[in-house]
Amino acid sequence: MRKIIEPSRQIPVVAEVEVLVAGAGPAGIGAALAAARAGAKTMLVEQFNAPGGMATSGMMSHWSGSRESPLMHEIVDRMAKNATLPLDKQKLSDIDQKWAIAHESQKTALFQMLDEAGVRLQLYTVVSDAICEGNCVQGVITESKSGREAILAQVTIDATGDGDVAARAGAEFQLGREGDQGCQPVTLMFRIAGVDYTRAIFPGSFESYMNIPKGEVQALGKKHLPYPAGHVLLYPTRFPGEVCVNMTNVTDIDGTDVRQLSQAEFICRQQIEAIIAFLREFVPGYEKCYLLAVAGNIGVRETRHFKGLYTLTAEDITEATVFPDWISTRNYFNFDIHSLTGPGLDEHGAQKEFRAKGSYSIPYRACVPEKIDGLLLSGRNISGTHKAHSNFRVMGICASIGQGVGIAAALAVKHQVQPREVDVAEVQRLLSASGVKP
Repeated sequence: MRKIIEPSRQIPVVAEVEVLVAGAGPAGIGAALAAARAGAKTMLVEQFNAPGGMATSGMMSHWSGSRESPLMHEIVDRMAKNATLPLDKQKLSDIDQKWAIAHESQKTALFQMLDEAGVRLQLYTVVSDAICEGNCVQGVITESKSGREAILAQVTIDATGDGDVAARAGAEFQLGREGDQGCQPVTLMFRIAGVDYTRAIFPGSFESYMNIPKGEVQALGKKHLPYPAGHVLLYPTRFPGEVCVNMTNVTDIDGTDVRQLSQAEFICRQQIEAIIAFLREFVPGYEKCYLLAVAGNIGVRETRHFKGLYTLTAEDITEATVFPDWISTRNYFNFDIHSLTGPGLDEHGAQKEFRAKGSYSIPYRACVPEKIDGLLLSGRNISGTHKAHSNFRVMGICASIGQGVGIAAALAVKHQVQPREVDVAEVQRLLSASGVKP
């Protein structure tokens, strides 16, 4: 590969804050709100045009994984009060009505919550490098329409999903699955309209087997949809005749490679046409459905797993472990491992067959990089195995992790200590005061 030498230049420092959060997905939202509410001067940078990540720009259908979290209830309740929702809301089941995401209303709600908390939000901004002094992160370099700029911070929280800040700071990580670096497939979410809810079906998992006039729906999907698509996942929304579709599928992809992401976007777009044709032909209630909107970014499930002071395992989840240094509690989900080779559930995944002794916690140690100071991890990039990650990667758990990490960052600033030296008992007291229960 040919290379050029970039000339040395001075980069303007455009902000100096106490806590900097990179990435405004659920993990970043939780972190920024918690840090600011704990009294830290907080800034949040995001590459897209709105906060929320997969919950908004990524067009995910619903929140899941940490539904006992007071923060999660605050987020969805605020969304539900938004004036842009239909005045005559569609009748869904109670659980769907509560947790189904109205993407534009959710964006507005998050904008408002961040503003009220005093978070400085900067959009259209990509983090391109970490600023380090030895093994300590001092802030980040960004790229935007305003050029190459620097933001300094006492504590930086990496909520980018892929761990872009941590990787550039030299933190140790494992890409994907242990042994072969295989990553779960990516998906481009989209919404359709024109669905007859009186006859429509809503298969919500890979193991939702439903007999319809032309056959069993999952079997029909595997037979008639273009490989590696083939599963049928359809979710009701808050809008009449609208359905959120989670059916595009691209396997064998490294989500940290821009060229692979570009190719995946193209493949998913081709699959969308085939999916709509399939729904019209085979699925009752979808005969007149049509494309309404496509997500602004592809959904990447898995890339880098960073090495923290502790690595969360599948056994920690099934044993319902409550760690002494818990910073996120009452999490519950399944081993949602999408097949790495085609449609459906991976052989090591478990949905209906998932068994655990109860809900589990996330230890603070899993959010602290083993050898890097000035930095915390938040969301799907924390320290965990491939199988454990398939559980804690869901948005509700990521937001809950962010809340704990945000408070820890604020306390590190307050007491002028490194994040690894924070008194977790003090974090837990503040979390308990906000309604979080161990």
